Amino acid sequence: MNRVGLRDQVRIIVSVISHGQGAQIARLFADIAAVCHTPVHVVLTINRPEPLPDLAPPFPVTVVRNTAVRGFAANHNAAAAAVPSDIFCVVNPDVRLMRDPFAPLVAALEDPDVGVAVPLVVGSAGDEQDSMRSWPTPWTTVRRFVAGARPADRGEDWAAGMFMAFRTATFEAIGGFDPRYHLYYEDCDLCCRLRLAGLRVQRADAAVVIHDGQRASHRRLRYFLWHVQSALRFFRSAAYRKLRARRARSS
Repeated sequence: MNRVGLRDQVRIIVSVISHGQGAQIARLFADIAAVCHTPVHVVLTINRPEPLPDLAPPFPVTVVRNTAVRGFAANHNAAAAAVPSDIFCVVNPDVRLMRDPFAPLVAALEDPDVGVAVPLVVGSAGDEQDSMRSWPTPWTTVRRFVAGARPADRGEDWAAGMFMAFRTATFEAIGGFDPRYHLYYEDCDLCCRLRLAGLRVQRADAAVVIHDGQRASHRRLRYFLWHVQSALRFFRSAAYRKLRARRARSS
């Protein structure tokens, strides 16, 4: 696998999906324009019809308007294929940037053993969010649903998908996100497959972004059902079975 050097002219694609989130998109674009010195090209996917504010950003933007609503995985996979790149980043529209996160993430991806690089995620009050987590189990998932909130988790097995950076070649080689997940667990599944391929999740602490967890599945029935369906798919998947077998052999 070729190493990507910061001094090379790397092409960074930032994939953002909007579900009627034009105001958040405008704030994210303003943040990128204000604090990011690393050149990026944004692929903005409009997942359902909506009017967008006049963005006029100082960086290239490719707008994709879906004719039918697609899931998180399918949308980001399509964005990765839409524009050639060396680095592919997945960014939620409600993320806020305090400083340029892309240079530290690209630096982390220079290590060929790193499959995905993620930033340190803090809340708007400055509190560290649980963006990196331990592998879920059916038991811990049931506990979370029953409790109605996520227990404290500072594991380093996988990273939540609000902000992820990949070498595009790695993302493609691993098969991207599994589009059978409409929402939830597609990030965990991808990290699991990266681990099985001998690659690790790396947090770049010099890259700090702001994101307040929404926990929509605890408040809205549709999101709760998506969460349950995705959890069942993950725990029945070949990747999870292989992960469990590997951990059993090493214990």
